[in-house]
Amino acid sequence: MTLTQQYLLDTYRAQRLGEPVPPAPGTHDWQLVRELDDRRRFHAVLAGRPARGRLRTALSQLLPGRRSGSLR
Repeated sequence: MTLTQQYLLDTYRAQRLGEPVPPAPGTHDWQLVRELDDRRRFHAVLAGRPARGRLRTALSQLLPGRRSGSLR
């Protein structure tokens, strides 16, 4: 059974049971990629490597007295 066939079956079943329809395949793929990247960066910080990207931006916002380039 292909992914599309499974989705159509799940959609049909949800409609028959009055449940909410599941999200279409691929709907949350980019969010998953971002979360995996954030997790990788978080573990890099725990290992003592410098933060970069979204995590560094979030950390710099939590520490208002520091400039974004001063975190290491």
